[in-house]
Amino acid sequence: MSFADRELPNTLVLFDVDGTLTPARLTISPEMDKLLADLRKKAVIGFVGGSDLSKQVEQLGSDVLEKFDYCFSENGLTAYKLGKKLASQSFINWIGEKQYNELAKFILGYLSQIDLPVRRGTFIEFRNGMINVSPIGRNASTQERNDFEKFDKESHVREKMVAALKEKFPDLKLTYSIGGQISFDVFPTGWDKTYCLQHVEKEGFKEIHFFGDKSYKGGNDYEIYTDDRTIGHAVNSPADTAKILKEIFNL
Repeated sequence: MSFADRELPNTLVLFDVDGTLTPARLTISPEMDKLLADLRKKAVIGFVGGSDLSKQVEQLGSDVLEKFDYCFSENGLTAYKLGKKLASQSFINWIGEKQYNELAKFILGYLSQIDLPVRRGTFIEFRNGMINVSPIGRNASTQERNDFEKFDKESHVREKMVAALKEKFPDLKLTYSIGGQISFDVFPTGWDKTYCLQHVEKEGFKEIHFFGDKSYKGGNDYEIYTDDRTIGHAVNSPADTAKILKEIFNL
């Protein structure tokens, strides 16, 4: 264990990024940055996000690998401990080109058949550990994202699409996770946020806290929030995260 300088070297605090440390897709506030620096004097800290590291750098800062003890991008498929890279895994190796082609064709075909108020670009984002599917497209502006989120709450576009994928590919061991405002993730079952815990299992932590805003069933924080190995804290904003952190760790 390389955290003997902390007051609570056996306590790890993990955070979702979007909606937990930052407003959705926006950057971390100076107040939250300072709070995390104060927390790091007491305990070991890390983030676990579904996006790749470049997006977390955008949101959390270019010095993200120095600010967190553990950085788990793509749910921990890309992982860093104290700035050093740990073992990684990839979605395309797991699924194979042939199956991926079938999946992508179905997704694009399905999207071409549904009516939406607005369409932008990047409907499938190919990542190291998953694909991210967005009916409106990931190039949507902040306002367009907000509008789509409202539309989706009424029309259940993402929910219906996930149901169609499950019906079409019953034998592919895939998990579909609706997260954020405009998209859902598709990844091998077991590659949810609990995947990151294998990187810390042998570190001897007595307590692992997890903070996340999508901790309801079907949300992309649900599995790690309900996991026996973690103490889950459901939040609905960065302000909420800050409030609970101050209470628990006397910051």
